[in-house]
Amino acid sequence: MKKFILLATSVVFMSFYSTAKAQAPVLGSTANFALFSTNGAVSNTGLSHLTGNVGTNNGSSTNFGNVDGVMHDSDGTTMIAAADLTIAYNQLNAAIPNFFPSSLLGNGQVLTPGTYSIGQTATLNNTLTLDGGGNPNALFIFKIQGALSSAAGAQVLLTNGALACNVFWKTEGLVDLATNTAMKGTIVANNAAIILRSGASLEGRALSTTGAVTVSGVTVRKPVGCGSPVLTGPAQPPLGTVVCYTIFTGNGSLTNTGITFITGDVGTNVGLTTGFDATKVNGKIHLIPDTSTAQASLDLNNAYTFINNLPTDIELLYPAAFGQDLVLTPHTYQLNAATVLNGKVTLNAQNNPNAVFVIKINGALSTSTYASVELINGAQAKNVFWKVDGAVNLNDYTKFKGSVIGNNGAVIINNGVQIEGRVLSTSGGISTFGINAEMTPGCELLATSSNTAATKEVQFFPNPFSTVLNIKMENADGGSTLTIFNAAGAKVTQTVLSQKTTSLPMKLPAGVYFYQLTGKNGAKQSGKLISKP
Repeated sequence: MKKFILLATSVVFMSFYSTAKAQAPVLGSTANFALFSTNGAVSNTGLSHLTGNVGTNNGSSTNFGNVDGVMHDSDGTTMIAAADLTIAYNQLNAAIPNFFPSSLLGNGQVLTPGTYSIGQTATLNNTLTLDGGGNPNALFIFKIQGALSSAAGAQVLLTNGALACNVFWKTEGLVDLATNTAMKGTIVANNAAIILRSGASLEGRALSTTGAVTVSGVTVRKPVGCGSPVLTGPAQPPLGTVVCYTIFTGNGSLTNTGITFITGDVGTNVGLTTGFDATKVNGKIHLIPDTSTAQASLDLNNAYTFINNLPTDIELLYPAAFGQDLVLTPHTYQLNAATVLNGKVTLNAQNNPNAVFVIKINGALSTSTYASVELINGAQAKNVFWKVDGAVNLNDYTKFKGSVIGNNGAVIINNGVQIEGRVLSTSGGISTFGINAEMTPGCELLATSSNTAATKEVQFFPNPFSTVLNIKMENADGGSTLTIFNAAGAKVTQTVLSQKTTSLPMKLPAGVYFYQLTGKNGAKQSGKLISKP
């Protein structure tokens, strides 16, 4: 009996020891790639969304659209990546297994951290859950001595701290992920091809030592964490006093037609500002050039020069196809021709609220109707900058985020456009047609005469609202007037607020509304409200 207990204890200890000693492979420069082959073509069909570099050390990369990364074919970068991939493969191959599952993975299976060895072809079906056990460093290594395939819709789920950057799949055969497979981890296929079929997603990397990498309408995101650098983007451009303007041109007329709501100053340094309703501008309307517009013009030119001189991290190769659900991370991007924002572009700060995005467009910028810029994972409009060398045309109902700094081009902002940021031009007329624009923070830090926008000391909640809208005023003056307008600019209700907190019964059709709050002292605050069914 003692001998049996000793043997069992030894087995448990050896299993624990091998698990504890398992180490993630050192990917080196291949960590920067989403798709890579040491020897083989890398190709795409359809609309794929990729975050990370794409390339091959012997072959070509073809048919990719805009990639949030750098394309590399047979250059110094791929030569180093090829050597690094060999090292990573050898480290994975040398990992000592402590689990030997069947060749069929998934079907509700839950696995704990460790090194798994499958001595033949493996298949992923339905759901496979990798449970990190509360350890963010939990490591999962799968050593498959044959091919790896998945059934349509199969998925790998991560729970209890497990991270995609700590999951590795080493295969000795073809990797074929079927339609709508959701995969997690870095795939290293040795002497074999990798195929990601339509609708498949991979939070990880697809790397082949020798073999083609083929994708078709997929999403591949290089994983974050595990010591990967936190992306911060470039230094934030200095706006100076022009930060207090929402709409401004250094040289040209500024005209408005229709009902427009603005939070921030509007003006021009050469020309006239016309058509804006002072009751709907929460800031100063500079009807004619003055000392404020003169300084703003100088500061705007300095900001343009600063952005123009920023080194480019990533060139987006297809400006006419910008958008289309493209996801960008904190970098300085460049597009070298007239750019059209079709559909949606998403800016992902990767949980860094200070991350800066700069998009440099060497040509005009236009948007499709209902185009949008979306911000996720901590991205903030105040940290987004668009430099445009040419005309700007924001089409109807575009939702735009960030500060546009146009150079030598006219600007048209069409009906229903919503802007969280600024639209500024060094030289060129600006025309607005029934828009809503609210500048991002920054002006309150300047003690300048142009800073007339009211500090927001009033809270509206819930927003979206249904039947009741609560208004809380930090400094109730006993006579503030709240006016609510519909999206067409028609007044739908007006109320005098005399209490610090007021609950208003609301019976408004679902949709977007705009409010203006005017204090007894003339201070104004405006913003957006949403009524839900």
